[in-house]
Amino acid sequence: MKVVETDLPGCVVIEPAVFGDARGFFFETWNAQRYGELGLPSRFVQSNVSSSSRGVLRGLHYQWPNPQGKLVSVLEGEVYDVAVDIRRGSPTFGKWAAAVLSAENRRQFWIPEGFAHGFAVLSDRALFSYLCTDVYYREHDAGVRWNDADIGIDWPVGEPQLSDKDAKAPFLSEIARERLPAYAA
Repeated sequence: MKVVETDLPGCVVIEPAVFGDARGFFFETWNAQRYGELGLPSRFVQSNVSSSSRGVLRGLHYQWPNPQGKLVSVLEGEVYDVAVDIRRGSPTFGKWAAAVLSAENRRQFWIPEGFAHGFAVLSDRALFSYLCTDVYYREHDAGVRWNDADIGIDWPVGEPQLSDKDAKAPFLSEIARERLPAYAA
């Protein structure tokens, strides 16, 4: 397994060791001991899968005050996956990092607690998987506007398909400080 650092400390891309032959392939998608040795979570409490078509953009989502760390990957298709640091007081507050995740490259993206997350579908269809460090609480669901100019994400889709919730999410500057996670050095 190879871990690739991003410009956001804590957000990493994981490239698993893949073993294959003419019959197919095998790789570990998560191993508590190995991931723990790398400083990644060794415990997840919820697993989710979503299906989306080309041009769908989901995000930027976060949960507060019960934040979720997410280990994300793509089972079918390809997405442009983004993490944004929304921790008040962080030296990288408002900065973003992205990775292309696909069924072909088998990459995973670790997004720690305190970051907003979103993705845009690049293939005809994408089957997206994520493991979460906390369960989903509807009353703690929150978001940041996907096209916030102060963040400046370079999305590879021109006019994405959005949910009403994502289209109307507030800009980062409009979110009350107490509704954002705090940075802990």
